[in-house]
Amino acid sequence: MTRLNLVLLVAVLASALYLVRTQYESRRLFVELEKATTKNRVLEAENERLQVEKRAQATPLRVEKLAKDQLQMRTVTPAITQYVSQKDGTVTGVTK
Repeated sequence: MTRLNLVLLVAVLASALYLVRTQYESRRLFVELEKATTKNRVLEAENERLQVEKRAQATPLRVEKLAKDQLQMRTVTPAITQYVSQKDGTVTGVTK
């Protein structure tokens, strides 16, 4: 009888230790999941902010202003249009 009690005690202790380990692992995984979810929300908000900023940077008015200011480009007019024609394999530029 004592032997059976000892085997049952060992089985109960092993079961209890396994239960504690399983609960600890479950809590650890839950904390990791919450951290990942929080990081995902932060990254989604940052992505949305960057998309809005990208759309703001690409407005036609801003592109035109940068072309004029930084690249010294001018708007197209018939007076400054250059036509390129090819005669006998040579390329010439004609300004009208």
